[in-house]
Amino acid sequence: MSGSKRTLAGVTTAVLLIGAIGGAAMLYANRDGGGKESASSALSVYAKGSLAKLLTPAPTPAPDYVFKDAGGRDVRFADFKGKVAVVNLWATWCAPCKIEMPTLAALAEHYKDRDDVAVVTISMDVDKAVPEARAFIADHAPLTYYADPKFQLPFEFPGKGAMPQTILLDRQGNVRAVLTGEADWASAEAKALVDALLAEKGR
Repeated sequence: MSGSKRTLAGVTTAVLLIGAIGGAAMLYANRDGGGKESASSALSVYAKGSLAKLLTPAPTPAPDYVFKDAGGRDVRFADFKGKVAVVNLWATWCAPCKIEMPTLAALAEHYKDRDDVAVVTISMDVDKAVPEARAFIADHAPLTYYADPKFQLPFEFPGKGAMPQTILLDRQGNVRAVLTGEADWASAEAKALVDALLAEKGR
């Protein structure tokens, strides 16, 4: 009987030991394999104030979509790799888009001395509205005019057609945060969000 107890005790100890080792291994695996998702989730702390509606999905590559610069040349999001890009989709017929534009200009001004931040405002205006869109961006230096003549980009991102829609890309070109609707991009929380992405140099 005492021998059976010792055997049971030994089995129990072995099971507990294996369970502990397995649990530790699982924790380590989750920590390593889920690093990107955890880092993205950590950005949710900046979802406050005017960024209260900010979403921080698991990182996914920005679409390989071609839009145009002011000279009509092709541009891709891959062209901004190595930079934290604040991508804003807007149009002159969208009142909230125009209201928040000065704050995007202020954000660009705040980081103008850095070559690793880009505020990319992409107009959805077409045809006769294009001159007005160009003039509007010219009035909001240091922003640069970009355009999507196909008006498809809003549907390529998580906002699925919403306007305005602002997407933050990390240095690797991954979508890390999305906000639909008007926001104050000159706010402390907006700058803190950009700074957090800039700090991810090891990613």
